[in-house]
Amino acid sequence: MKKIRYLLYGALVVVCLILWNTWQKESPIPTIQKATQEQTQTATKEGYLSQKEETTPKEEFSKRETNLQKGTKISGRIIHVKTDVLNVNIDTLGGKITRATLEKYPETLHGKTPFILLNGEEETLYISQSGMLSSKERGKTPLQYKAEGKDFVLKKGDDLLKVVLVGKRKDGITVTETFIFKPNKYDINITYLIKNNEGKEWTGKHYMQLTRKASQAAKKGTFSLRSFFGVAVSSADSPYQKYKFPKLKKKPLDESIQGGWLAMVQHYFLSAWVPDPSKEYNYYSQAGEGEVFVVGMVGPKIKIAPGDSIKIDSNFYAGPKIAKRLDSLSPHLAQTIDYGFLWIIAILLFKAMKFFYNLIGNWGWAIIIVTALIKLVFYKLSETSYKSMAGMRKLQPKIAQLKERFGGDKQGFSKAMMEVYKKEKINPLGGCLPIVIQIPVFFALYWVLLESVELRQAPFIFWIHDLSAKDPYYILPILMGISMYLQQKLSPAPADPTQAKVMMFLPVIMTVFFLNFPAGLVLYWFVNNMLSVSQQWYVTKKFEHGGYKKKKVKDKNKNKKKRPFWWPPSSRG
Repeated sequence: MKKIRYLLYGALVVVCLILWNTWQKESPIPTIQKATQEQTQTATKEGYLSQKEETTPKEEFSKRETNLQKGTKISGRIIHVKTDVLNVNIDTLGGKITRATLEKYPETLHGKTPFILLNGEEETLYISQSGMLSSKERGKTPLQYKAEGKDFVLKKGDDLLKVVLVGKRKDGITVTETFIFKPNKYDINITYLIKNNEGKEWTGKHYMQLTRKASQAAKKGTFSLRSFFGVAVSSADSPYQKYKFPKLKKKPLDESIQGGWLAMVQHYFLSAWVPDPSKEYNYYSQAGEGEVFVVGMVGPKIKIAPGDSIKIDSNFYAGPKIAKRLDSLSPHLAQTIDYGFLWIIAILLFKAMKFFYNLIGNWGWAIIIVTALIKLVFYKLSETSYKSMAGMRKLQPKIAQLKERFGGDKQGFSKAMMEVYKKEKINPLGGCLPIVIQIPVFFALYWVLLESVELRQAPFIFWIHDLSAKDPYYILPILMGISMYLQQKLSPAPADPTQAKVMMFLPVIMTVFFLNFPAGLVLYWFVNNMLSVSQQWYVTKKFEHGGYKKKKVKDKNKNKKKRPFWWPPSSRG
């Protein structure tokens, strides 16, 4: 039975190997070079919608025939928009967002350069586009807008900032695109006002799309356990669907959805289009050369009578994966914070940590408090386990005598050992419970540290400046290894000398694995081990001094009333 415990230890080592490999792949945050407007020309595909001639009516736009426009991108005038959390560049040619930096999220620890999410640079192309498609024009140059200014700033105290672009088409249509920015908001409300100034009916469609060079998709961990990088879609049937870029290359997205959203997801951040929930949109994807992918949606046909106008409303989000913000924008959008298959445990852990963080203002202490609470919840279960281990430790001399008596007869030795355990009422599997309990919490906390942007670059104390990165001086992993050694000393030694030697090296092996783990995860494991050592030491000492008394078996005949001498004996049939 002891072998099961060591098997669990081995499983834990494998788990740590998997997570270590994963973190090695995840920990380097890709540095995106600054984009200059002189370098916005690209030989890759721009991603505007076009359509071939088809047998269906010309005014219809088929989602199955969307294509990437060939040719060199032509840029218009760049408009700069700055808020307290966003710094955005808007190209007047097509009204596309060619750059978005997140002012409150530095690219590197202690750095001053904000994280660049969207950019129009060739090597790391990632832009957002939207517009109107006429039924009669296919593959034409995007509409050229005009704006009243070049630089727009959301001042302190302002409720909102409007950036208005106006464009006139050759077919007599006037398109007014309005970007509405709000303080402390990463979502941008984008509205289109389309007015028909001609004497005939105009038909067209509204589209929204994201174009990105997905070269990061080629980076895969050995065990494929890493933060998701790809496309996510929500619909009534499937609130959260994930598509990796290689999968979209084999099978393009082709789905009609009402009340959904479309997002490009990466580590800590995302961009997302949220259309009018009352209308059905056709979702599509297209893979181009150089790992350039376009994902988007085309709305229903719009008919505008002469002199009439129509308004179309949508929201675009470019920012961190914060559940509260995403929930307020659209249902199920917060599921892009992907905590893996243990998401229930991970969410509970994060909410508990968030609660204590709001009280004390430090994520490290929040992890310590939550770890202590977890130990408190499972105190009785752990106590039972440690009592079993203390009993097994007390029986070590008897086990040694049995081993000498049976010699090479392993079957006889095992049978005799189990009889001893049964006689002393000790469960040899009881010592496995703490390990079994820790593994799910360990996995869940790993995903919390990996996916929660709130813990990105979060400091603790002294030399720990980022709980989501490894300890730069490896002090925490070494302390964790020492705590495992202490815990091992309190546990009963294996009867098999080979197993005993393997167990001696386990703290060293675990320390090596934990060297490159995020400091927050090592902190949890170290604190958990120290609390376990304290509880195990207390339980062991109490057991050795007879603090735990065996339950007395009640005698059923003790309180049974005696029958009078004159009572007739019971009849037997």
